[in-house]
Amino acid sequence: MNKKNEHYNQQAEIIRLAKKIAKEQIAPQASEADQKGIFPREAIRAIGEVELSALVLSEKEGGLGEGRVLFASVVQELAKACASTALIFTSHVVLAKAIEVAGNDSLKKKWLPDLSKCKSLGAVAVHEPDAGSNAGAISTQAIKDGDLYIVNGSKFFVTSGGEASAYLTLVRTDPEKGPNGMSTLLVEKDTPGLSFGQAEKKMGLRSTSSREMFFKDCRIPAENLIGDEGGGLQVIGKSLIGWGFYGASAISTGIAKAALDKATKHARERTIAGQPIGIHQGVQFLLSDMILGSETAEVYLNSCASKADAVPSTAALNGFKAKLYASEMAIEVINKAIQVMGGHGYCQDHIVERLFRDARGLTLHFKTSEWLKQDIAKAALKI
Repeated sequence: MNKKNEHYNQQAEIIRLAKKIAKEQIAPQASEADQKGIFPREAIRAIGEVELSALVLSEKEGGLGEGRVLFASVVQELAKACASTALIFTSHVVLAKAIEVAGNDSLKKKWLPDLSKCKSLGAVAVHEPDAGSNAGAISTQAIKDGDLYIVNGSKFFVTSGGEASAYLTLVRTDPEKGPNGMSTLLVEKDTPGLSFGQAEKKMGLRSTSSREMFFKDCRIPAENLIGDEGGGLQVIGKSLIGWGFYGASAISTGIAKAALDKATKHARERTIAGQPIGIHQGVQFLLSDMILGSETAEVYLNSCASKADAVPSTAALNGFKAKLYASEMAIEVINKAIQVMGGHGYCQDHIVERLFRDARGLTLHFKTSEWLKQDIAKAALKI
């Protein structure tokens, strides 16, 4: 019982720490970073100083060995302050998990200590212009040449593109083997032949430095292979799907809770004819819907994460469900927050406008809502 209480207290302290960093070091710069498209380097540095990335790494690799439930709670706190920072952190953790679960000893020794402290920043390069969310349709090719892989092709919508030190990159190593002909490589930023396009001018999540990546005869050491050759989709499943989708879900719940807080405060403080607008039944109905929506999504996310922690083979499907529900819920909650705040919620001076733009991006990131619905239904139909 003592050990159980000690673990619970440790988890609670980690969440308090994430909340403190979010409030004191991330939130103050979030609006300016959004408006100017500034990559939040100081926010990432603050996260690295307390080694939040290490909480999901095993004790063997210098981490705390925590699961998806605590990871989601931490990401949610970061997202309340800045969704862009939370998404950058999530992508960073995905690379770290990929190295931990499938990387060789050399990669672990070289990268995990610095990734834990965010001295090196990780990112994920999977999507391509002609493949979209369908990882099985990628065409970026890696041809084995002795102790090297020669990589040619491109990726797009790479979160932290041009800013990250290393990229978990899905490539096709054997075109004739279909899904079994794909592998994952760790591609370093300073690799000759690797270049980046201009940062995308997005509707939301503007601080994430989303860019295209171009590979022209990039020579990647064979020791940078993560997992087995031909096992790329398995690595993506254990890292991006197994952890990234829970991070994305948590970002949506965090955004929704931030919007609820702002709308509730506005309903208390905004007066018309000497009365706070919160006394009106119409406003109360909106707030009630927002409370139930955000709390239900958080509970469902924790349930899905808990199931995935207990039975890792369920991580993909539970992650799909959690992300679909949370991302769609966030749109509904923030739309109601704008309604509560009226014209104020529509103005850039109030962060709810930013929250809405960021939330819309989460219905697209990693996998679109429609793709997730298809995956969930196929699992139920067993087809």
